[in-house]
Amino acid sequence: MKLGKKLRKLRENKKMTMYRLTQITGVSGHHIKGIEEGTRQPTIETLGRLVSALGSSLSEIFNDDTECTYLSGKERRLIENFRILSDEKADALLNMSDVLKK
Repeated sequence: MKLGKKLRKLRENKKMTMYRLTQITGVSGHHIKGIEEGTRQPTIETLGRLVSALGSSLSEIFNDDTECTYLSGKERRLIENFRILSDEKADALLNMSDVLKK
């Protein structure tokens, strides 16, 4: 899936209007529309602002999977917390999550 289509799909999945995305990012609606239609190419900085506002990441946008997903606030918080744990605590959390999913 092309970059612009992925961005549009992420935006629509978040039920976010293009106008709202312009308010959050400071990127003009004309520019966003051009990116989504494939007639404009964003800088990495602009793309970073867009995907961040959509709850995604640059790595996810450039992933070749056809599915566009985004992390919810809870998922993002869990990952951020996990990344700062010691190896011992990370292993304990993984074991606990295995128990909870049963």
